[in-house]
Amino acid sequence: MAKSEIDTVTAEFFGAFDNRGGRTADVDRIRRLVVPGGVIVKTGPEFTVYTVDEFIEPRSRLLADGRLLEFAEWETSERTEIAGDIASRFGAYRKSGILDGEPFEGGGTKTIQFVRTPEGWRISAFAWHDHS
Repeated sequence: MAKSEIDTVTAEFFGAFDNRGGRTADVDRIRRLVVPGGVIVKTGPEFTVYTVDEFIEPRSRLLADGRLLEFAEWETSERTEIAGDIASRFGAYRKSGILDGEPFEGGGTKTIQFVRTPEGWRISAFAWHDHS
């Protein structure tokens, strides 16, 4: 049961950025999926540590202002380990869209830490590394 709940939270997380077919991305749902005080980290040359609000604000604007269209990202593989009320997921993902009129595709790796709360499984931290 825990694995299927974690799968659902993960799918909701990836789906929050989807604006394909004219739909409105629901980046604000990240506030519901991540515990208060959760940490978000982008690795690589632009290493950045975000609060939830710092992460959401620019992505919400980018997905709503017409610069990033037909965007989606999705998990392509994952490994999840669960120990009581904590879990860790390590997975690969792909993404595609049209940024400033130019189609692009890419992918990378995400690691997501989960905790079981009274409201169910939530993300306590996640980090990602873009491969392309």
